[in-house]
Amino acid sequence: MYVIGGTASKTVAEDLAKILKKPLANTISKRFPDDELYIRIMDDIKDEHVVIVQTTYPDPNLIELFLLQNAAEEAGVKKITVVIPYYGYARQDTKFQEGEPISAKAIAGLISLNADNVITVDPHKEHILDFFATSAHSATAIPEIAKYLKEKNIDMILAPDKGALNRAKKASEIIKCDFDYMEKTRIDGETVEIKPKNLDAQNKNVAIIDDIISTGGTMAKSIKELKNQKAKKVYVTCTHGLFAGDAIKKLVSSGCDEIISTDTIMSNFSKVKIAPSIVKLIK
Repeated sequence: MYVIGGTASKTVAEDLAKILKKPLANTISKRFPDDELYIRIMDDIKDEHVVIVQTTYPDPNLIELFLLQNAAEEAGVKKITVVIPYYGYARQDTKFQEGEPISAKAIAGLISLNADNVITVDPHKEHILDFFATSAHSATAIPEIAKYLKEKNIDMILAPDKGALNRAKKASEIIKCDFDYMEKTRIDGETVEIKPKNLDAQNKNVAIIDDIISTGGTMAKSIKELKNQKAKKVYVTCTHGLFAGDAIKKLVSSGCDEIISTDTIMSNFSKVKIAPSIVKLIK
């Protein structure tokens, strides 16, 4: 077995290779003057099982994954397992309006052309795994995030909405603390109150756990409300930290005490390693 790391997921690939005690393939990648990508796998991987690790966000990383898959196929490998730490386009999982593509399905079909197995992490909806024309499974970052939070003396785990309550429940079971979800209540035409549905946040260390933070707007409002309710500390955690635009500024200015994400997308806030969750499915 060889582990092959795309440029977007070098850290995850290195961690997987260490845990699996398998070699990390040597690769070359460069951009031509016209910005097209050149990829080469330097090791002899003929008849090997290869694990290709590459986040598919933003778009250039998706092209890199396709080229790595083709390079492995052309090298005569025995089996290709594709690990996608963050699966871009997963949120367009249905046609919301006529004339739209089902983007998650379209991309899954292309990835499936050169894959025997696919593993992704905390997809926005589990049913997107059915879009792959090959065996597909999801790993979850919740246990690793919960281990990190356990050192923070967390009193309460909150989901940003009722639909994400199961994620908060799983984390709370590991940490051994209370869990709840944030409920929006419209007070009048201009005022919306956001607060925990059943629990009181006063004088408590609270962590909000979500799968993705993109623009951070809703999360920032939740932090501000928890601070208004005299929460002692508010931690924001997610599997996939997109942090688009001025998302970090919004979170910090609302009073967030710490921003925590995994390394599915690398940033200054990638404090939790995802490889231990992925490796169980590879084994």
